[in-house]
Amino acid sequence: QVQLVESGGGLVQAGDSLRLSCAASGRTFSSYAMGWFRQAPGKEREFVAAISWSGGSTYFADSVKGRFTTSRDNAKNTVYLQMNSLKPEDTAVYYCAASSWPSDVPEKYAYWGQGTQVTVSS
Repeated sequence: QVQLVESGGGLVQAGDSLRLSCAASGRTFSSYAMGWFRQAPGKEREFVAAISWSGGSTYFADSVKGRFTTSRDNAKNTVYLQMNSLKPEDTAVYYCAASSWPSDVPEKYAYWGQGTQVTVSS
């Protein structure tokens, strides 16, 4: 099994940057691909980014492409979401999730973190 804990959310102004972290723990026998999703009140859970633990493949939603990047540090069992040029529309609870393969579909992910709130003002 794997446990995921997001951190790094907060309140920022439009144009600011923020880096979210997702720390994985627990004993596993295989690597996991990681995904980032977000959900604003009254809206569907939305794909943001995904990265494979092996191969280094990354994927991004059109809405964040060019502004967000995702990276991994396998030695620390941590995945990062670097968010630049933040907009009020980015306001949401951000979740990381683990899957056997990268996907933009939430149902493909078996493990989820508790989420971290990102609020972008102005």
